[in-house]
Amino acid sequence: MSTTTRPSHIGRKISRIRELKDMKQEALAQALGMSQQSVSAMENSETVDEEKLKEVAKALGMTVEAIKNFSEEAVINYFNNIYDNDFSHSNGAIQSNNCSFNPLDKVVELYERLVQAEKDKNEYLEKLLKEK
Repeated sequence: MSTTTRPSHIGRKISRIRELKDMKQEALAQALGMSQQSVSAMENSETVDEEKLKEVAKALGMTVEAIKNFSEEAVINYFNNIYDNDFSHSNGAIQSNNCSFNPLDKVVELYERLVQAEKDKNEYLEKLLKEK
């Protein structure tokens, strides 16, 4: 069993953050002055140039450090802690949260979109192979 840590896939983090912000690749591409295909390639890259990462962070409205330190577990824990803390201060009474969605539903939706994207990519690659 290896004890080495897996390198951080910065492109995947950018993709997850963009999707959680409900931003399409086209919108990010426009903000960065690049094509949607370039954004897709960047999101599939394990590393991103530091200058490009600064531009991406600005377009997403966050810091480079926030992108580098992003983890889905932290997002889930954040929302769980908000709910737990709100409930613990309510003396058992259910309070109305201003959150209009269930964070876990968003995570499930994100994974479903990622699975669909992988299926679409596989179909495209199979189509390319059949053409040859």
